[in-house]
Amino acid sequence: MSYEAINVTIDAANQVATITLNRPDKLNSFTRQMHGELAAALDEVVAAHARALVLTGAGRGFCAGQDLADLDFTPGAMTDLGDLIGEHFNPLIRRIQALPFPVIAAVNGTAAGAGANLALACDLVLAARSASFIQAFVKIGLVPDSGGTWFLPQRVGMARALGLAMTGEKLGAEKAETWGLIWQAVDDEALQSTAQNLAIQLAKQPTRALAAIKQAMRHGLSATLDEQLDLERDLQRELGASHDYAEGVRAFIEKRAPRFEGR
Repeated sequence: MSYEAINVTIDAANQVATITLNRPDKLNSFTRQMHGELAAALDEVVAAHARALVLTGAGRGFCAGQDLADLDFTPGAMTDLGDLIGEHFNPLIRRIQALPFPVIAAVNGTAAGAGANLALACDLVLAARSASFIQAFVKIGLVPDSGGTWFLPQRVGMARALGLAMTGEKLGAEKAETWGLIWQAVDDEALQSTAQNLAIQLAKQPTRALAAIKQAMRHGLSATLDEQLDLERDLQRELGASHDYAEGVRAFIEKRAPRFEGR
């Protein structure tokens, strides 16, 4: 499939896919077209049997959130933001969270509004040292969406989450790392290579186990200890019957590097 608002590349040898938001003149802000292309691209990545995905942006920004020019402000016919979120943003966030392999956000510049929360929906977030995260919603009289009110308190605590959301202040990448909002801040010139190398590393791991780790960690955010213990038991039973578990044990016994296949 051909795309206009995004670019998709698939490194078949390493089973790594990269999706680049590609509206650099608009800081890669979202339009309905971009949403449709992203949905199709995720289908393509899954169909290609990718075992890791990098999500990044073209130009000087990662994503500035919703492109307001794509909305209707005509009196009496204004875009219903609830419909927009329910039809486009929420399905995208849910899809990224549910992908059965690791997703890495490589934040190369400004990540604002829904763009910031799109990054936070990924499993691991790398950011260029010059990058920043802005919960810009309050500046136009809105509440953080695309999971922002869920991701922020869990990662940085309620005091910092409220501060970011209520002031709309810019949070630099290095402070975001210190606060635990992201995985790592890296030098600007090393961002893309670091993200690709991490994706290649993760793609060589037991993919089913990584998917189960994602599932278990997120389940634990709202589960009781008893519920979590039961889930761990069930996941371990399932993974204990997998090809990669058997390969990992054999490699350990034979004192060699395992050759995981993601099954």
